[in-house]
Amino acid sequence: MNRALRAATMGVLLLSPVVLSACSAGQVTQTATQQRDKTGAQAQVGDISLRQAELLPPRGGSYAAGDDADLQVAIINGGTEADTLVRVAGDGFGSAEIQGPTTGTSASTSASASTSASPSTSADSSASTSTSTSTSTESRSSVIEIPAGASVFVGGSDYNVTLKNLRESLTTGQYLEVTFTFRNAGEVTIPVTVANPGAGETRGKAFDFHGGEG
Repeated sequence: MNRALRAATMGVLLLSPVVLSACSAGQVTQTATQQRDKTGAQAQVGDISLRQAELLPPRGGSYAAGDDADLQVAIINGGTEADTLVRVAGDGFGSAEIQGPTTGTSASTSASASTSASPSTSADSSASTSTSTSTSTESRSSVIEIPAGASVFVGGSDYNVTLKNLRESLTTGQYLEVTFTFRNAGEVTIPVTVANPGAGETRGKAFDFHGGEG
């Protein structure tokens, strides 16, 4: 009787690592299918997704009150209709300047006329006139359109959002609450963090908690 009980116990102990290994493998497989951004804030409103929202690293290590800060964010439209970013707002800055692709128009006109006369009295008279006008205008859109099923990256050469007149100083790791308003999807507020500086950036002075700035 004791021998049978001992054999059953050994069987359970031998099977336990196999069961645990199977459960662990299932969890790892499930986790591997999840997609997460490594940097920046993310949010979803309607068919619009925001990814990797950050403020570009400040020169010198920190932004001072009154500075402007450039925003970078990927905007993805997962819907079947185009949408438009019409407003960016927040309490931590005065205003936001939205710049879409450059659009320009140009027009030019020219006219010329000449007259000449040579009568028998050998008196010559000639007159010529020439006029030319040229006009060109270039402006950037104050909204950003996100086509259906497409992505737009803000912070490059075509699309820019600048937060003007920061209310307070900001350094790496600190954030602002920024509200994005879209014409169709509505609005969403996310914390936008100051990005880490690149390897070549010069860091500002460190803060000495015992004696102030050092």
